[in-house]
Amino acid sequence: MAHDDAAQFRLTVVDQALRLFAERGYEATTVDEIAVAAGISRRTFFRQFRSKEDVIFADHEFQLASAQEFLAGVEGDAWDAVCEAVIGVFERFTQWRDIAVRRYQVVRRVPALREREIVTVFRYERLFTEFLRERLPEVPDLARVQFTAAVTATHNYLLRRMVRGESGASVVDLRAELDLIPRGRPARTEPEELVVAVFPRDMPPRKLADLLAARLGSL
Repeated sequence: MAHDDAAQFRLTVVDQALRLFAERGYEATTVDEIAVAAGISRRTFFRQFRSKEDVIFADHEFQLASAQEFLAGVEGDAWDAVCEAVIGVFERFTQWRDIAVRRYQVVRRVPALREREIVTVFRYERLFTEFLRERLPEVPDLARVQFTAAVTATHNYLLRRMVRGESGASVVDLRAELDLIPRGRPARTEPEELVVAVFPRDMPPRKLADLLAARLGSL
């Protein structure tokens, strides 16, 4: 089965599973019912998915693989590359909006699934952070982590708005918000000088400023 055909097949099963979960409830829906709805055997289901929980997040696996493939071949500014990868994820979720909406409805009612979603989000952050570590070794690690956390949080916020049908949740909106996120800072190559000055407590502020200017100018 070709890569695109395999992805489409999995999305079809995901779509049917989420439809059943939304209609009957997650706990009440069986693997056999999902297989029947998707037109596949129980054995085929378990060749593609390990559990009901896995089928809910199967499109995320495709998204992560696609983002990783994109980053592996991208050139140019690394910060912008991460933003473009996130935009690609958002665009695909827009194309699969029905699936994203159904998952949102199911996941918010099942605590265990909400925990799994948090883990999935972290996998995106880790992918982007590792990419920046490879491409920008001179940048402090905290700056990379802060950037990827902000990027994924922005994406997820607008994605939730999109699945709820709220305005201001398009690819254009996402791109505009990502442009506002600071791109990190270079690592310091040498420590900054620390200057300590001691003056009488009752010295007038104006005289203190003049003396500081004179002393610093002579360093």
